Amino acid sequence: MTATATPTPATSSTTPDTSAAPATATTPDTSAAPGSGTAGDARPGTPRALARHRGRLIGAGVVLGLVLGSVLLGGGSWPAALGVDLSGPLERVGDWIVDNRDGHPLFLYFLGHVSNAVVVSVRAVYLLLLALGWAGVTAAAGLVAWRLAGARLALTSVAAFAVCAVLGMWVPTMQTLALMVVAVAASVLVGGLLGLAAGLSDRMHRVLRPVLDTMQVLPAFAYLLPVVLVFGIGVPAAVLATVVYAAPPMARLTALGLRGADAGVVEAATSLGATGRQRLLTARLPLARKELLLGLNQTIMMALGMAVIASVIGAGGLGDRVYQALASVDVGAALAAGVPIVLLAIVLDRVTAAAGERLGAAPAARSRLGWTLALAVTAAVAIAGRLADRLSWPDGWTVDTAEPVNRAVDWMTAHLYSGVPVVGGTADWAARFTAWVLNPLRDGLQWLPWWAVLLTVGALALLIGTWRTAATAVLAMAAIGVLGVWGPALDTLSQVLAAVAVTLLLGFALGVAAARSTRLGRALRPVLDVFQTMPQFVYLIPVVALFGVGRAPAVAAAVVYALPAVVRITAQGVRAVDPAALESSRSLGATGRQQLLQVQLPLARPALLLAVNQGVVLVLAVVVIGGLVGGGALGYDAVFGLAQGDLATGLVAGAAIVCLGLMLDRVTQPTQRRDPAGKGA
Repeated sequence: MTATATPTPATSSTTPDTSAAPATATTPDTSAAPGSGTAGDARPGTPRALARHRGRLIGAGVVLGLVLGSVLLGGGSWPAALGVDLSGPLERVGDWIVDNRDGHPLFLYFLGHVSNAVVVSVRAVYLLLLALGWAGVTAAAGLVAWRLAGARLALTSVAAFAVCAVLGMWVPTMQTLALMVVAVAASVLVGGLLGLAAGLSDRMHRVLRPVLDTMQVLPAFAYLLPVVLVFGIGVPAAVLATVVYAAPPMARLTALGLRGADAGVVEAATSLGATGRQRLLTARLPLARKELLLGLNQTIMMALGMAVIASVIGAGGLGDRVYQALASVDVGAALAAGVPIVLLAIVLDRVTAAAGERLGAAPAARSRLGWTLALAVTAAVAIAGRLADRLSWPDGWTVDTAEPVNRAVDWMTAHLYSGVPVVGGTADWAARFTAWVLNPLRDGLQWLPWWAVLLTVGALALLIGTWRTAATAVLAMAAIGVLGVWGPALDTLSQVLAAVAVTLLLGFALGVAAARSTRLGRALRPVLDVFQTMPQFVYLIPVVALFGVGRAPAVAAAVVYALPAVVRITAQGVRAVDPAALESSRSLGATGRQQLLQVQLPLARPALLLAVNQGVVLVLAVVVIGGLVGGGALGYDAVFGLAQGDLATGLVAGAAIVCLGLMLDRVTQPTQRRDPAGKGA
C-alpha cells in the first residue's frame, strides 16, 4: 500500500539531469498510471483492470448470453437430437457378461481366482474370530487399543464389544468384522499402490485424479450391478464394491504424503548415494507415515459406511440386519444392528487417530515386549474361554432393545406425525416443505431453458475459479443432457440445493457456536460421532416413520448425514483464526459480534468454502439413497436398475450423478487464479 502511494518514479522522470538518471527517466510508471497511453502501461494494466471488474464482466456476459440464447435457441428442455441412447450397447455388454461368465478365460483364469481368494480370506478371518470366542476377541480388541492408544481407549474398546454382544449381535458383528478386515486390507493395498504411483510421478498423478474423483462420487448402487453381473450375489461382490468405495482416500493421502515429503531430507539421502528404492523406503515413506495412517483411518470409516449397502448384494452381517429392518420398517431392529456398526467405527477411528499421534514415541524394545505380552494374554483368555465352553455369548446375557424402541417410535408417530397443535405435526412440515420449497425449486429449474442452465453453471464456476474450471462444470452438465436424463437430474439437483441450504444454515450456526464455546464443543462431539458413523440406511427408517414417504424424507436424511461434517469443518476453521488478529480487534474495542463478523468469519473463509463443498458431496450421496423412500429422480433410477438387473438404467443414472457431483464440486470449490504478474490471486 505505501509503495504505490510514494511518487518516487514520477519525480525521477521529471528530473532535468537525464544523464544522471537515464534508467529512471525512461522507465514507465506502471503502478502510478496504469491507464496511460504508452504501450508499457497498457499491457500489464489492462489485465489487472479486467481482473478488478471480473464480476461485472461475467454478469454482462451472462446477460448477453441470455439475450442471444432467447433469440437464437428459444426455450425448452434438452433437445432430443443432442442425446445419445446407450441402452442398446449396455444391454449387449450385460448379455455378454452373463453368457460368458462360466466359460470365458477372463472369468476362469483371473476373475474366478480373485473371487475364490476373497471367499477364502473372509472365511479364514471369520473362523479365527469364532475360534477366539467372545472373550478372546474382546481381550484382543482391548489389548490392541491399549498398545496403540492407551488405557482409556482400551476400556472403551472392551465396552463397545460388550455392548455388541449384549444387544444380541455378536455373530453378525463378527461376520461384518471379518468382511471389513479383508475389504480394508484390499483397499489399503490397492489405494497404497495407486497413491505410490501418483506420489512418485506427476503424470500418474494427473491421470489418476479424475479416476479417484469418479470412484468417490459414483453412487454405490450404480456399480453394484456390474459387480454382481461379474461375481454374482455374495461376499466377493460385496468386498470388491467396498474396495471401489474405500480405496480412494488411501490413494489420495498416500500421494499427498509422498509428494509433501521434506525436500531437504530427500536431497540429503540422494547426496549420500541412495538409490530411488532406498530413498523411498528410508526417507519418503517414513516422512509420510502420518498421512498413511490417516489414510488407513479414512479407509476404515468408508468401508464401514459400505457395510449396509453391500448387504444388498449378499454381504450378510450387521448390514443385512439393517436392510431387513428397513424392508419391514422395524426401527428397533435397525437400531440394534446399527449401534454395533457405530461402535466399531468410533473405536477404530479413535484407536487409529491416537496411534497416529503417538507414532514413533515408544522405544522399540519396550514396544516388542508389550506386543508379546498382549499376544500372550489374548491367547490365555481365548484358551480359558474354550475350556469353559464359552465361545459364544450366552443368550441369557442379551437385552432386547427392539421392543421399547419400537414403542417409543410408535408414540412419536402417533403424537408428532399429525397431532401437534398450532405448529402442526411432522407430516404437515414435510408437506409444506415439499409444496413451498421442493416443488417450486424443481419446477423453476426444469422451466429454465437448457442453455440458460449451462450458462448459469459456467458463470458460477467462473466467478470462483478459472476458465478450465468453468469448462469442466459446463461439460459435466452437458453430459447429463447427452445421456438423456436432463429432467430427473434437475429434480435431483433441486433436492440437493434444498438440503444443502438447510445443512449450511444449521451447520454454520452450530459450528460457530461450538468454536466459541468449549463446553458446547465437547457436548456436540459424541452426537456428531454417532450421526457421522451411523449407516445411511438407518437414518431413513425413523425419517420415514416421522415424515412419511416422499422427497422431504430424503432431504431430511441428507441433512442429518451431512450436518456433522459441516459443523466440524466450520468449528475447526473458526478456532484456527490467528489469536493475534482477535487480540488486535479486541484492543480496538470490537464487540464479540463484530469480532465474529469482521475477523473470524472472513479469516475462516477457506474452511467455510470447504464445508460447503463437503456438504454438497455428502448431501448428494444420501439424496440418491433417498430414492428408496420416494425421493425419485436419479436415485430411483439407480436403485431400480440394481433391483431389475437393468444395466443401462442403473449405469446411466450413476454416470449422471457423477456428472452432477463433478459440476457441484467445481461450482463450490474455488480454484486459485493467477494475476498478470504471475502471482497467485
